[in-house]
Amino acid sequence: MSSKRVFYGLIGLIVLLCAGLIIGAYGVNKMMTSRAQTLTSLKAKDQALNQEQSSFNVAKENVKKYADLEQIAKSVVPQDKSQAQAVRQLVNIADANGIGLGSITFPASSLGSGVVSGGATGSTASPSAAAGASSGVSAGSSAKDALSQLTPVVGIPGVYQLTITVTSDSNNPVLYNQLISFLNGLEHDRRTAQVDSIVIQPSKKDPQYLSFTLTLNEYIKP
Repeated sequence: MSSKRVFYGLIGLIVLLCAGLIIGAYGVNKMMTSRAQTLTSLKAKDQALNQEQSSFNVAKENVKKYADLEQIAKSVVPQDKSQAQAVRQLVNIADANGIGLGSITFPASSLGSGVVSGGATGSTASPSAAAGASSGVSAGSSAKDALSQLTPVVGIPGVYQLTITVTSDSNNPVLYNQLISFLNGLEHDRRTAQVDSIVIQPSKKDPQYLSFTLTLNEYIKP
């Protein structure tokens, strides 16, 4: 073998080694890039899991912290729309302030005459009769019955509103101070917590006395 062939052989070998080195370096670089992307993705997932765990821990602490709120809500907001109970409380507040009521009216219901018995037919109850009526919803009442006459409260899921119209006895007008005391009692009652509107009619015989019509909102969380 001549020295020229050996030289060309060595040149070829060096070229092959350089090509192999370049290919190897390219493969290693590609593999490292892929591993780096995988590692970045895993780190991002790990951070997301840590944030979720942190949020879960905070939520868990909040559940413990506000565990009593459900019981408080049940004690503040009635869980039934018992018309008899509402009428009884309205009559009691009125009696405490020396006010006679002419009628207590509830929204019309397509399910029948409502819960209150002993009152007038339809959706208007006689305060004197309904005050002694049995309260609550019958055992056979369905969820649809429980939600009849109710309107969902916007922004507060699960809470409903029942409108009640209260009219004073026009034959027995009251003083303005009596009306104010009556309103104060209504707004501190758990069933009639909001007075939506009021219409006052002064007495023709004596302007110091008046008759009134109130629209109340009863809030219920079945």
